[in-house]
Amino acid sequence: MPASISAWLQLLSVKKAFFVLAISAVAMLVALIAVWPLARPHLVGAAASALLQPHRRALDIPMPANAREHRVISSDGLRLHGWFFPCEGQRRGTIIYLHGIGDNRGGVIGVAERFLPLGFDVVGMDSRAQGKSEGEICSYGVFEKEDVKALIDTLPPGPVLLLGGSLGGAIAIQTAAVEPRVSVLVAIETFSDLRLVAEERVPGFFSRSMIEDAFLLAAEKGGYHAADASPVNAAKVVKVPVLLIHGEEDRDTFPDHSLRIHEALGGKKQLILVPDAGHNQSASAGVWLQIEEWVLESLPAL
Repeated sequence: MPASISAWLQLLSVKKAFFVLAISAVAMLVALIAVWPLARPHLVGAAASALLQPHRRALDIPMPANAREHRVISSDGLRLHGWFFPCEGQRRGTIIYLHGIGDNRGGVIGVAERFLPLGFDVVGMDSRAQGKSEGEICSYGVFEKEDVKALIDTLPPGPVLLLGGSLGGAIAIQTAAVEPRVSVLVAIETFSDLRLVAEERVPGFFSRSMIEDAFLLAAEKGGYHAADASPVNAAKVVKVPVLLIHGEEDRDTFPDHSLRIHEALGGKKQLILVPDAGHNQSASAGVWLQIEEWVLESLPAL
């Protein structure tokens, strides 16, 4: 077969393949357009459910020997479960550890190891709808701040320091805005506004109208509006010392969130941006030393 005919046949074969691919792509597009009205409500519902009911991580470690069970009844009747670690030596106050989304009180063990020798009681609670605590709805601080107030009611008198990571940091800031018994807070990798961080994390194929519909459905089912969960708005009325920590490479919750909160705060404040750290990576050993120094410096009379 002449080379020119062979080349022409190969070109024809390639063109045919591209034609088949184009027809297949058009067919898929037509199919998607046909089913989209049916799929859209399911996608919106799934997004609302993911917002209200994040993964519940079971507590799979035993209670440490130096802790005791600590239970709190929330203002709406939920049983919240935690661990209380009494301090070593002369007591300075109480540190409340607030965990992140999809987590539980287990992280309080490391906090207790650091702060018990410094004279602080330490308590860690499973947030509502997380760990072993009751509840089905996560409200990102709207209801949780009332739970922290109920927890403080059960503690010995004295200064209270809130230490929270991610969602826990957001809860800490919102609590400090309404609870005068909070003396100091540390917020690690927190978000500034629920609507904003949810929009940043939503899949790219969600349209603006789908996002708004998901928020409306979540408000109907959850009993609160996303706009109500706004640490940056709460920060405007927080007057106690606040330490903010964020990884510069955090792509789950961008460091701009902590920058906005820092700008909104009116009292004593400090922002530590940790180089090369992503989400849940900024609290290195060196940063923990800075946290300890901040706590002791901010409570000089204790």
